[in-house]
Order: sequence, then C-alpha cells, then structure tokens
Amino acid sequence: MATEKVRCLIIGSGPAGYTAAIYAARANLSPVLYQGIEPGGQLTTTTEVENFPGYPEGITGSVMMEDLRKQAERFGTDIRFGIVTKVDFAIRPFKVVIDDTHEIEADAVIVATGATARYLGLESESRYRGMGVSACATCDGFFYRKKDVAVVGGGDTACEEASYLASICKKVYLIVRKNYLRASKAMQQRVLNTPNIEVIFEHNTKEVLGDENGVTGALLIGNDGVEREIAIDGFFLAIGHTPNTKLFKEYLQLDEQGYIVTEGGTSKTNVPGIFAAGDVRDPHYRQAIVAAGSGAIAALDCERYLMDVVAAGNVK
Repeated sequence: MATEKVRCLIIGSGPAGYTAAIYAARANLSPVLYQGIEPGGQLTTTTEVENFPGYPEGITGSVMMEDLRKQAERFGTDIRFGIVTKVDFAIRPFKVVIDDTHEIEADAVIVATGATARYLGLESESRYRGMGVSACATCDGFFYRKKDVAVVGGGDTACEEASYLASICKKVYLIVRKNYLRASKAMQQRVLNTPNIEVIFEHNTKEVLGDENGVTGALLIGNDGVEREIAIDGFFLAIGHTPNTKLFKEYLQLDEQGYIVTEGGTSKTNVPGIFAAGDVRDPHYRQAIVAAGSGAIAALDCERYLMDVVAAGNVK
C-alpha cells in the first residue's frame, strides 16, 4: 500500500471542512482534503440558502459549496475524491487509509465528517427531497411562509421546529407515532397551546404525496389501520441525526449520541493533534454558518498545534 506524508489532513467537505481548508492553506499548512461520500456535505441536497451571510439574493447549496471549494483550492488546498476507510490515532504520525488502497501519515487531522439526518426510508420521501422534503426547518422554513406544513417527530427537536414553523406558516401538523410527546414538559405545553399546531398522535407516514412541482400532501396511517390524507406544501423530518463518527469511536471521546466531544470552546479532542469541526461535534445548531466558524477554529487550533508541538519536537 502506497504511503504519503502530509502535515494537515482534513476529512470532510462541507462548510466546516472547506473553511478549515481555506484557513489552513493560508497558514501554509499545505492541507490535503478528502471529500468523502458526499462532496459538499448536506447542503448539496438543499435548494435555496438564504441565511448565509454574503449572499443577499440567496444561493443554492450546491453552488455555495462549489464556491467554497474553489476558494480553498485558490489558496493551495489539495482536494481529492476518496473515502476514509480506516484510521489509527494511537500512533504518530496518525495513519489514515483512503479507499483501502492509499495510506496517509498526518501530523494533524481535522475531522469534519458531519452528521446524517435520519429519514423514514420512503421512496417518495427521497423523490421529493429538496422539493418540499427537508430535515431542517430553520434552513428551509422561510420558503413555506403562510403555507401548511408537517413535522415528523415527538421529541424536543420536533417540538422546537413545529413551534418555529408555526410562527411563519399558516398551519403545522405534528405527526407523532406514539400517543404522547417525548419532549420536555415546557416544550409540550408550548406546542399544545399553539393554535395553529395540530398534533396527530399514533400515526405514521405511509407516503409523501406530490407532483412535478414538489410536495402536495402526505398519506398517514393510524395505529388502528385507518388512513388519513393531509394537504401540505412542506414535509419536515425531525427524528434526529446520526453523527458520522463510527470510524473514530475507538480513539475519540464521543457523547451519548455519538458526537465528538471537544474541549471548551475549542476544536480539540481528547487526542492531541486531532481536531473536530462542524456537525460532527454539534448536536444543537447544525447551521452552515456555525459549521464554517468551527472550521476556522479547527484550522487555527491545528496551526498552533503544528507550530508549538510538532515543530518543537514535543509530540507525545
């Protein structure tokens, strides 16, 4: 297996990975970035992005990620296709295997592998993804102002998203498969006391309905087997995210949900020289601008580590 030595390796290519690459490249760290299974990250599956600073007219997620990629390349980032299939963070330099064929030895690694939104697994759900189906109400809710939408889920996130959507939408259906909400009492009360939120207990989504223009409704089925159809323009999933940390769990400290734990307000993990940025360490905000900011933090932490520790020969 061919082996290559690099100073700074970045795993992941969403807002966090690309921003880390921009900062690392400008610091002359000669970063190598592997794009992973979804180049550009979750934003490439969205349509319009209107809440990222610097784009007053809005921009599509895929174009924005392409702009970030070009900016990273402009400063000298070596951006490559490839998927990390194995890591060893117990030795130094760190060893990372790409596609089971190429080994990288890195002095420092920035993990920006993101988190994957959980979907119901319906074919119709996939068909209308980006055309009314979304996993981020904060990102896409604005497009459904004064329209009817549905949120799937019964936890705090679902209730928060339903409450947010209720402030801008005409009506919000909250589809809950159990006969109760799992959210905190305060969140439950907020939802149940909001006039334009209708909670539909003991129902699952059988199909997302739509046409060539996008979502038009949803077909629900109750626990009693009775079907019900609702007319909606937007269908929001709020059943959680899965952080892409499986490869790292042997070496990095993770929280109960599997997110990488970082030190204070930094990107530092429990392994010196390994840094985390973006949704892979953020179970709360999951916004592109937050991920980009954490990418900058990771690159700055990485730069200081390489300067103070590796260059000084103090690597443990």
